[in-house]
Amino acid sequence: MDKDALKFFHAYINEMIEVGGENLPRAVSTKLGSKLGELYKKRGWNTTIEAALKRSYKVLGATPTIRKLDESTYEVSIKHSKKFCPIGGKSNPSQATIIQDNICYPYTKSFLITMFPKYEFHANINRCILADNDRYCKYTLKVSDKNNQAKKL
Repeated sequence: MDKDALKFFHAYINEMIEVGGENLPRAVSTKLGSKLGELYKKRGWNTTIEAALKRSYKVLGATPTIRKLDESTYEVSIKHSKKFCPIGGKSNPSQATIIQDNICYPYTKSFLITMFPKYEFHANINRCILADNDRYCKYTLKVSDKNNQAKKL
């Protein structure tokens, strides 16, 4: 992607947050994640959670590694070629939580819910390029069956 286009994109995201507050980018990210999930389903790419996540991160030029830690937990590591986040740009710890909570997490969660509607998804971000100034985004993804959750209540 052209460097000027990325600068514009990052400025656009920051302006969305400033003008519309945190709900605007969250709503847009949620809708875009859902649209991507629908596209993947239409193309038959909804085989497993691991495969869907890997495909979605490879599009961003990242190298994803997904390990299943137990029956309901995945460790997701996304390695980028540089210390640069395609969503948030260069290291900027003051923006990291805002980008994570309002763009990254809602996008990924709605993508997964659209593809795998019988599950609930919760993530805990462990590393972030914006926060840590390295080449990795890492998070733990918890998956639970909605039917089993209802039975426990």
